Amino acid sequence: MATEKATLSRGLRPRHIRFIALGSAIGTGLFYGSSESIRAAGPAVLLAYLIGGAAVFLVLRSLGEMAVRSPSAGSFGEYATRHLGPLAGFTTGWTYAFEMVIVCLADITALGVYMGFWFPDVPRWTWLLAAILIIGAINLFSVKAFGELEFWLSLVKIVAIVAMIIGGAAILFFGLSHGGGHHVSVANLWNNGGFFPHGVHGFILSFAVVMFAFGGTEVIGVTAGEAENPEKTIPSAVNSIPIRVVLFYVLTLAVLMSLNPWQEVGTSGSPFVQIFASLGIKSAATLLNVVVIVAALSAINSDIFAAGRMMYGMAQRGQAPAAMRRLSRNGVPWLTVVIMIAALLVGVVLNYLMPEKIFLIISSIATFATVWVWLMILLSQLNARRKMSPEETAALRYPVPLWPVAQIAATVFMVAVMVLLAFSGDTRIALVVGAVWLVLLGGVYALWVRPRLAAEPPGAQAPEAVAQAVPAGRG
Repeated sequence: MATEKATLSRGLRPRHIRFIALGSAIGTGLFYGSSESIRAAGPAVLLAYLIGGAAVFLVLRSLGEMAVRSPSAGSFGEYATRHLGPLAGFTTGWTYAFEMVIVCLADITALGVYMGFWFPDVPRWTWLLAAILIIGAINLFSVKAFGELEFWLSLVKIVAIVAMIIGGAAILFFGLSHGGGHHVSVANLWNNGGFFPHGVHGFILSFAVVMFAFGGTEVIGVTAGEAENPEKTIPSAVNSIPIRVVLFYVLTLAVLMSLNPWQEVGTSGSPFVQIFASLGIKSAATLLNVVVIVAALSAINSDIFAAGRMMYGMAQRGQAPAAMRRLSRNGVPWLTVVIMIAALLVGVVLNYLMPEKIFLIISSIATFATVWVWLMILLSQLNARRKMSPEETAALRYPVPLWPVAQIAATVFMVAVMVLLAFSGDTRIALVVGAVWLVLLGGVYALWVRPRLAAEPPGAQAPEAVAQAVPAGRG
């Protein structure tokens, strides 16, 4: 029986949080979308991932500071409401939910492409429908079920990435290849038009795709509301960001572009699978296809979880229908999970109607939504810190580094990424969709949310929010 009085179950253990954080950076953006960024910048994309990763690290440090100080199921939606105002919190929360839906659509689209490696004649949408129903059902059980599934899926991805780097290095340095006629050398990083084959222009434009790859890492903040010990697990997860950017993106893509000239990294399937298949290593290609499918399933699993918890937190603050506060006996906001499943079914229809065009459109819209949320996180932290007394600042358990210079630089960078979307016809639609989305949210807030909040007594929207903010083990 569902209830509105229960609170979310704190079933996420440190290993769950750690692997959710690790796995959030390994998904469709790396295994499938990397071909788009490589085509835009060539080998210089390695530098783009380093710069983008540094900016995202600063975003997550800002989020980590707020999450450790006040863990909440609403996460950055709650923080934006507190520090920037109810309208900012409303747009942030719903834009994140929108982002998760869009990213999920990209993930399930890629999943259909991956399955085409084995079953080219089977309609893509059938695989998507099966994946949505299975993962949705798992998310309805309990947060522990979600955490366990994500732990094992992320473990598979991490082991595969490390194995891929080792295997690729063996091919490069020891010639362990089965042929295929391709020139295999580290020199591929600079011999095919140079490190910047499309100049600074192509390098800059690649950030529109590169930043999509990091989308979803902010789920670390959402997990704080259900972590057993957020004061330890959140900093540990965030601090792993620089290592995994270098390992999962820079080293992996360097190996990729050394095994084959960067121009030959195509888009008909995962570039990881394509390259090993073209080298004649069929068994490795088959194994990697299993891995990229696991990566897509993992991303869908995390997205359903994160969007559901964000909508639950918004319902607590009166920014979403009260029905979204209802929890199952296992402490799962079941209605928000059902809403996510229903939204993802739209992706099944889109893949049926326009299978060849959907990924780039979806990924560019997801980039807009992701960067908007990151901007709100940075601005929330900046405003929160300005309001703190020196004593409160000194008491912070996980303060951001180089404050405020680094946070201001990250904010400027995110605005620049937004502007970049306007310079390509393929991504310009993201700005149009984003602007329409924000206008619609503003209208809904003015006509429905603000009058309702004004009519309610203070604190009436979220009586359980206080319980959410107190981590297990603290009185």
